[in-house]
Amino acid sequence: MTTEQYAHPEVLVETEWLAQHLHDPNLRIVESDEDPLLYDTGHIPGAVKVDWFTTLQDPVRRDFINQQQFEALCSSLGIANDTTVIFYGDKNNWFACYAFWLFEYYGHEHLRILNGGRQKWLQEARPITREVPVYPPTDYRAKPPKRDIRAFREDVFRHIETGGALVDVRSPQEYTGELLHMPNYPQEGALRGGHIQGAVNIPWAMAINPEDGTFKLPQALRDLYQGKGITPDREVIAYCRIGERSSHTWFVLKYLLGYPRVRNYDGSWTEWGNLVGAPIEKGAGPS
Repeated sequence: MTTEQYAHPEVLVETEWLAQHLHDPNLRIVESDEDPLLYDTGHIPGAVKVDWFTTLQDPVRRDFINQQQFEALCSSLGIANDTTVIFYGDKNNWFACYAFWLFEYYGHEHLRILNGGRQKWLQEARPITREVPVYPPTDYRAKPPKRDIRAFREDVFRHIETGGALVDVRSPQEYTGELLHMPNYPQEGALRGGHIQGAVNIPWAMAINPEDGTFKLPQALRDLYQGKGITPDREVIAYCRIGERSSHTWFVLKYLLGYPRVRNYDGSWTEWGNLVGAPIEKGAGPS
């Protein structure tokens, strides 16, 4: 299988290709993990760390960093506007896709995901290091935010009214309302359980080959989403708990399958499940 089968193969790189381009001066490899300690135990040579919580989130507001903070981050990592940034991480590139989504939100044009992420790199016994690189700072300039890839709660209300497609990528237990939080994360729940009205449940990890963390073949992905009514002719909003798992599904739909109108609702269930007056449903939902 080659990445050429996807709608936008240019957004994926394979481990073999990256191993041959580790010293390319126009590349910046970024590790973004759910577990913030993994990078320090060993990472791809030359990779910098972007922690989803301490690096990408505003320290006060419930939001990610603003445009000026993003510019400062990229400048400090030696990322210029023409740098090709390759993201990888644990959990099948869960937070790598979140970082990719945020970089696209601020208009960076050259973005890639390492197919298989940290899991595949380690399985193949490729080199890792504990050395933390330091790059000369740049004068990075972000573009205005791309609102067409991000959904806010007002957008979701309108989406419900117009019958748009909603994908809940959480676990089935979260979707039905059995759990108020992600499995094994009881401190990160909401006041109410269930799902947004009309949403179908397609857990994010169903898009992944568990044996090596790579993305499934295009036809398997099409069957997965279109079999639940998530078709490319519809406007789609994906959500999860805080927008991290749904950024993975956003990436699959937009770049691997070529859906033209896909947004990530990063407020997700921690906002919707606590929002006064927001319509929710419980149970299995549409099949």
